[in-house]
Amino acid sequence: MEADMNLPGRLKQSDSQDIVAEIIDLLRARGDSGYGHEAVTQLEHALQAATLALENNATSELIAAALLHDIGHLLHELPDDAPDQGIDDHHERVGFHFLKSHFGPATYEPVKMHVDAKRYMCLARPGYYETLSEPSQISLRLQGGPMDAEEATQFESNPHYQATVELRIWDDTAKDPEKKTPPLEAFEPHLRRAFAAKA
Repeated sequence: MEADMNLPGRLKQSDSQDIVAEIIDLLRARGDSGYGHEAVTQLEHALQAATLALENNATSELIAAALLHDIGHLLHELPDDAPDQGIDDHHERVGFHFLKSHFGPATYEPVKMHVDAKRYMCLARPGYYETLSEPSQISLRLQGGPMDAEEATQFESNPHYQATVELRIWDDTAKDPEKKTPPLEAFEPHLRRAFAAKA
């Protein structure tokens, strides 16, 4: 069973100042929802991933991708426990389709590919699967399981695959209920620079 790909009536602005403000408002409004069965909220997870990108001297485009990699979860109306019901919300595709209208490929490609990166790393890095949290292992089964060699070769052909692997590592790590992060507002300049980089 798949998620409804029709986005709700939010985030419809297309100019830079408005869309960044609307994204921040969305994260504030819906970010307190649960992040699956993890010990953090959607917003805490996003901020932790973006903080890890910042700490690793990533570009503003990749910091924006880290902050927004799961925005697709906030753009549909499925319940937080959708994976428990056998539903893949395809949040990476929902997020990609939204971000492609407002950002460049250095932001939207890692978002589009971050689920595939988990599948890729299960093949490319022995022992990676065992490092995944139980909810992430459950979602992996819904997302197609580990890649085969042909899929991995195709994944590696994307010029953004290495950035996506970095994002995946931050994504997997960003689940610490004790981690301190900068506030959401601290990432607004990176969102604006990422938006500007689209031109």
